[in-house]
Amino acid sequence: MDNWSAWQIFFTTGSVLDYIRYKSIQDAKDTGAITVNREEPMKFRTEGLIIKEQNIGEQDKLVFALTKSNGVIRAFVKGAKNIKNGKCAAASLLSYSRLTIYKGRESYIIGEAQPIRIFSKLRSDVTKMCLAQYFCELALTICPREQKADSFLSLVLNSLYLLSENKRSADLIKPCLEMRLASMAGYMPDLRMCRECGEYITPLMYFLPRIGALECADCRTDVSEPAIALNEGTLTALRHTVYADDDKLFSFALPKDDLVVLNAASESYLKYRFEKDFKTLVFYKTISS
Repeated sequence: MDNWSAWQIFFTTGSVLDYIRYKSIQDAKDTGAITVNREEPMKFRTEGLIIKEQNIGEQDKLVFALTKSNGVIRAFVKGAKNIKNGKCAAASLLSYSRLTIYKGRESYIIGEAQPIRIFSKLRSDVTKMCLAQYFCELALTICPREQKADSFLSLVLNSLYLLSENKRSADLIKPCLEMRLASMAGYMPDLRMCRECGEYITPLMYFLPRIGALECADCRTDVSEPAIALNEGTLTALRHTVYADDDKLFSFALPKDDLVVLNAASESYLKYRFEKDFKTLVFYKTISS
């Protein structure tokens, strides 16, 4: 197999073994031992948040980044574990950075990275860090791939900023992010009225997370259907997380007990929509209880 074939296989499969083969070729190119005369993969610049990282060997990393231009991408970062390398901080978890990326058919390499904002305050608080990691898992699961995702990136960054700077409580930020991410990705629940009689609001209504709809107390006959009871304030807040303008998403207040119910509603909705238990959420709830 010639050197260019090894390069092409890496960008097609994205496997670690192919990365090692690719890296050896790159090292040889850097020293002038070999030359490659074929056209290089496409290069582009964007901004992105590192939402997952994995060590590869002694110096390198495999990361997932939520980018403005390409959504969630999986990329290798050469030398990212070397503290003398400028990419060390910029390619770390919860770093928002300017990225120069080389794109192959299915895989990416981050060639350059300069940090814009590193959410270092979150790293010094165990509980907040666990919640931030849950936000990252949500982004990895829900946000689009191979398409523009600037609105998704803005939402996640705003959530991390509010959490980091104590601008809003964790119990308010979390359901806002959960419900809005799901809605933006095409999983918007119907919270306009009771699905049976059309009643807009009553003193007691039920959110059906499996279906993503509402029922009033009078219309609730199937008690086997999972449901979360909502008073008027909590229902209004749940609607707000889905329908409010972006710049007003986090602009509301709710009593602590009602926030507990709101979080239960949003967690249940995501569990049914994406058919998974988020491991980082389980851990966050364990240490924050």
